[in-house]
Amino acid sequence: MYQALRTFINSKTGLKIPDEEFKFVEAAFTPRTIKKKQFLSHEGSVCQHMVFIVKGAMRQYTIDDRGVEHIVRFGLENWWMSDRESFSMLTASIYNIDALEDCEVLATTKEKITYLKEQSLHFLKMAHVLDENHYIANQNRIQANISFTAEEKFQQLMKTYPEFIRRFPQNMLASYLGLSPETLSRIRKQMLSK
Repeated sequence: MYQALRTFINSKTGLKIPDEEFKFVEAAFTPRTIKKKQFLSHEGSVCQHMVFIVKGAMRQYTIDDRGVEHIVRFGLENWWMSDRESFSMLTASIYNIDALEDCEVLATTKEKITYLKEQSLHFLKMAHVLDENHYIANQNRIQANISFTAEEKFQQLMKTYPEFIRRFPQNMLASYLGLSPETLSRIRKQMLSK
């Protein structure tokens, strides 16, 4: 499991993390299995863990007052998952995070992340790259939500995250895109007929 994390760190930093330094990283993470439909974090509680997904898929979502689910994020292999605000600020989360498939993860805490950033230059650099990527992805998502048509949203999803189309059911993709399942179904049919 740890080799996947090591490979990820090396790929994000462009450098090979030394064995001695990786021992600090390894010690900060605990292997966990999260079964399908099991929760990493619940709405109303503080998100205590950040996980690196070695195998499986997760989602972060909220349910509005009408009972409608809104997926704000999916996570796949080699992705990190947590409610960043709740995890960082130690505040109650407005989101649920659960496993869509059986997952093998490496879990850590805020304290251990802080320690790693102080002890491992490679981990600090990786965290910086992740923060930049997270910011850019959120910025692109906001832009799509406020200015793209339904068709453009789906086209962008296919281009940016084709794995989502293969792994997640249509109703979840619709929720993620802010569309009704019927609208997404219509768009997919139109695209297939072209």
